[in-house]
Amino acid sequence: MSDKPVSTPSNFIRHIIDADLENGKHDGKVVTRFPPEPNGYLHIGHAKSICLNFGIARDYQGQCNLRFDDTNPHKENMEFVEAIQQDVRWLGFEWGEKVYYASNYFEQLYGFAMELIDKGLAYVCDLNAEQTREYRGTLTEPGKNSPYRERSIEENRDLFQRMRAGEFPDGAKVLRAKIDMASPNINLRDPTLYRIRHGVIHHQTGSEWCLYPMYDFTHPISDALEGVTHSLCTLEFEDHRPLYYWVLENITIPSQPQQIEFSRLNLQYTVMSKRKLTRLVEEGIVEGWDDPRMPTIAGLRRRGYTPASIREFCDRIGVTKSDNSVEMAILESCIREDLDANAPRAMAVLHPLKVVLTNYPEDQQELLSAANHPKDESMGTRELPFCRELYIDRNDFMEVAPNKKFKRLVSGGEVRLRNAYVIRCDEVIKDNQGEIIELRCSVDMATLGANPEGRKVKGVVHWVSARHGVRAELRLYDRLFTVPHPDSDKSVEDFTQLLNPDALRTLTNSVIEPSLAQVAEGSRYQFEREGYFSYDAKASRADLPVFNMVVGLKDSWAKIEQKER
Repeated sequence: MSDKPVSTPSNFIRHIIDADLENGKHDGKVVTRFPPEPNGYLHIGHAKSICLNFGIARDYQGQCNLRFDDTNPHKENMEFVEAIQQDVRWLGFEWGEKVYYASNYFEQLYGFAMELIDKGLAYVCDLNAEQTREYRGTLTEPGKNSPYRERSIEENRDLFQRMRAGEFPDGAKVLRAKIDMASPNINLRDPTLYRIRHGVIHHQTGSEWCLYPMYDFTHPISDALEGVTHSLCTLEFEDHRPLYYWVLENITIPSQPQQIEFSRLNLQYTVMSKRKLTRLVEEGIVEGWDDPRMPTIAGLRRRGYTPASIREFCDRIGVTKSDNSVEMAILESCIREDLDANAPRAMAVLHPLKVVLTNYPEDQQELLSAANHPKDESMGTRELPFCRELYIDRNDFMEVAPNKKFKRLVSGGEVRLRNAYVIRCDEVIKDNQGEIIELRCSVDMATLGANPEGRKVKGVVHWVSARHGVRAELRLYDRLFTVPHPDSDKSVEDFTQLLNPDALRTLTNSVIEPSLAQVAEGSRYQFEREGYFSYDAKASRADLPVFNMVVGLKDSWAKIEQKER
């Protein structure tokens, strides 16, 4: 199923399932489900639920259904349906031959609603949205019964059938459960079961329906119809659990799934609200749902994250019943460890500074061998073209060393070129504004392979042949927001005011070694001494390859956060 074995740390949900199996509950079966609403792309929080639900089904030789909660058609479309399926598969999971949709059960759901009406447990209400809120009460005050609560069964049946037939406009009537308007749990104060929605074309049922069930009604019935044994939800549904069971207990349905809640993933320096993510997309703040700055699975994939790193992240943060805030450094550590072991090495000069080797023949060039990975010989070697003119990074040269820790090239000093020779800076060329534009260096041809005895060279710098190197665009990504908790920060009126202006920096004149001129989509490399990068086929042009920075070699935010604390 996946490209690597997946660890299976225990948690309280697995303890519940173990006990159920030991007691023979659910006839020894384990069936879970992942029920996304197709009104946007999945994000890293959904990845936690995917790994949990599909992982449990795998480990208990059970089944996990992919079921789309498609009961709100004016926000849903097939683009989101297809993207969700792609994300689940990319993470390494399969759902079998059948994809489920809540809309598959619209006729059955309607029948169960009629059953509740016949039992005197549901009624058609004419209160508008504002009146309904007024009648509902507050957390400290009970609600009031709707004036339409005591309609007869016959009248409710007639009105509900006419609602389905399209006789009433949007908002004119809803079907409500008849439970308890004085309940301390507001979710039990006669919740809405159905509402009217005209003028929308459903991506599965077309224009067949103008009457759509609410999630709290659809969810338990869909679980029961599919034989789900353990319905795993995030903690915001804990107060909805009594309604989940109320629905199942009051209709004629054999299966009785069990709802279990766990804490949702709250990742720092980003937002998980689909409404807020949609706003970032619709207002053009980001390029789209797959923008590498986004916490969406599509964005992480395009940035260069691997399925294995995200699964490892989900395992590492665990499953609990306590809300918590997860540091971005944990996610970055997972991808850094994965790529350190699996990404081949390459050289790229982000800020090119020309170096002319004055004692190297102009018409000469040679191919130097370099290992693709320092610890994995199975990755083989590659050849690096070497000639008179090279590029090194501007950050690797200073006329005068600022301190003793500076181990790069200085005027009159020496460094080793990675996988090549030792060079000495003899002359610095500047333009009319005094900016350094070129270094004149000499190369010691006797230093290829190892330092001669007695030679002391402080540092090693990376380089690319000026004649053979390929110009590339490198996109350097940082955290999307400047504060850990943009969702709850009260210092601004709008969360977009907390966006990080440096979340994306684009370098258009970088130079990469020629072996990277044509690589496959999503190919990942460690650009030596710079970070991990991934080839972005979507953004690349034939004459300009684009590489996204996945993560740095070290956690650059750790010192900043420590200093702030």
